[in-house]
Amino acid sequence: MKADELKGKSLDELKDQLLQLKKEAFNLRFQRASGQLQNTARVREVRRDIARLKTVLRARERAA
Repeated sequence: MKADELKGKSLDELKDQLLQLKKEAFNLRFQRASGQLQNTARVREVRRDIARLKTVLRARERAA
């Protein structure tokens, strides 16, 4: 996911996507703890995507 893609989405879409990513991060943490995590790089990707989303959301708040 790129920041340019996020800037074109509505506020509701961004919030929904943030919620989905947080749920995925939660599930990945459980998988890692139980030893069932296959793709360890996905944890890092999800964390960075969450940070990107929060950055775009905060920029919109400041612009308003």
